[in-house]
Amino acid sequence: MMVTREVLIFGRFERFWHWAQMVLIVLLMVTGFGLHGFHHWLDFKTAVTLHTLSAFALLILWAFSVFWLFTTETWRHFLPTGHGLWNVLRFYTYGIFKGERHPYRKAFWRKHNPLQALAYLMLKIVLFPLIWITGIAYLLYFLWRDYPSSSDWLKAIAMIHTGAAFAILVFALIHIYMLTIGSFRAHVKPMITGFDKVELAPEEVAYLEKDQPAMIR
Repeated sequence: MMVTREVLIFGRFERFWHWAQMVLIVLLMVTGFGLHGFHHWLDFKTAVTLHTLSAFALLILWAFSVFWLFTTETWRHFLPTGHGLWNVLRFYTYGIFKGERHPYRKAFWRKHNPLQALAYLMLKIVLFPLIWITGIAYLLYFLWRDYPSSSDWLKAIAMIHTGAAFAILVFALIHIYMLTIGSFRAHVKPMITGFDKVELAPEEVAYLEKDQPAMIR
């Protein structure tokens, strides 16, 4: 019989990665949209400097996070699965408005529901690489500006870069909206303390209490 216990599912690095990434992405959004003229909070030179420094800091953070994901095998949590995906989609499009219970229960070996895993995977393998490739190409324009039609390519790269930025902004807004569903505090607390309520099999409880007592409450 499954039991619900509080388990450490977000380690120190994962929590640092989450909050540091959030701060850097916000800085990139603010400075990037300022460079495009959406606001005039910063002068152009300051915006370029902050945008570039934030981008390099985020690149270093992502390099460490990729290393961490694969050395700890945490990447498995981001593998999408069709099992239960329809039920989660139905909940967010219909069931939530009827007061239904969320169909997904967190497990020790699977902390993201199928929709979360799919969204995070697309973010990591599509949007992030797209914005990095275009951003670096734009930054290194001085190396290829003499090639034919380089100015046209630069405009296209800038449009793709901005489009990817808007897509990430939409993802962030949806992510924040999801936190308001149910208890906001209950959603945010695990990314601060690391502990969240998880359904465990008796064997998992026995293993954690014996071999990893600091990971279970």
